[in-house]
Amino acid sequence: MRDKYGRDITYMRISITDECNLRCLYCMPDKRTDCISSNTDLMSADEIVEITEAAVAAGISKIRVTGGEPLIRPDVIDICRRISAIPGVKELALTTNGIMLAEMAYALRDAGVARLNISLDTLQTEKYTRITRRGKFSEVIEGIDRAREAGLVPIKLNTVLIGGFNDDEIVDFVNLARDGDVEVRFIELMPIGACASFPKHAFVKGDLVLEKVPELVPMDDSGVARMYSFPDGRGRIGIISAVNQHFCLACNRIRLTCDGRIKPCLHSRDEVVVRGLHGEALADAMRKSILDKPAQHVKLTYGNVSETNRYMNQIGG
Repeated sequence: MRDKYGRDITYMRISITDECNLRCLYCMPDKRTDCISSNTDLMSADEIVEITEAAVAAGISKIRVTGGEPLIRPDVIDICRRISAIPGVKELALTTNGIMLAEMAYALRDAGVARLNISLDTLQTEKYTRITRRGKFSEVIEGIDRAREAGLVPIKLNTVLIGGFNDDEIVDFVNLARDGDVEVRFIELMPIGACASFPKHAFVKGDLVLEKVPELVPMDDSGVARMYSFPDGRGRIGIISAVNQHFCLACNRIRLTCDGRIKPCLHSRDEVVVRGLHGEALADAMRKSILDKPAQHVKLTYGNVSETNRYMNQIGG
């Protein structure tokens, strides 16, 4: 289905929980007492599947399961299996921090998950613990290895660029993509939620990657990421510049929060309640969500923050 600006909206991200087993500095506060997951506001598996069916009927063909951390939800495998079985779903992907991936990679594959994005912001053990506040780097590496064994490749690593923290690791991350079974995507830090108060130097441009690795060659790609490869054509590096080179005109996604609201735009306060709706009422609400998707988000810069009133873990990364 096309929105009023002619964009073909085919992609929905579904947050199945806002809880997480990490507390990344830019994503959520260390101590949370307001998690939806801790009360009855969390959508059930049946509700998620019903809303997804309505989204697919409206033209959605790609689904990504997110969180919080989706793998901490006990019924995540069942949810994935049921979503992948919906006629019209062409691709089911999942974003995870990788902590629990080693024990679940094969089950996710068997449930129909075709692609994984793994959040990883540093390749240094001490820095990993510092930014996640509690994570173990070794568990993520084990999860990546198990995902490879399960055939969930290429694996995409999502790396949020943070000045003064990991901008000195850009070359190391790029080198991970040389063998072809890992794709690294550098994401500009966005002034949203927990990181809105970060110092100015933390918000670096995605083009810093090209300054550090000037031999990267642009690839033809119409997605939200600017894609690059090595001169020999191997490897894939993505740069997602939501702040400095926003990609709104190419945005083809909507988001379903874990309490049953559609967010047509990540950085807008606007949400459409779909939980509790059924049949034609649900279909109408889904179509409205797509048609009313804004042309672009607000200008994001240091000091000019996102208009959303949710943390990233509440929206679905």
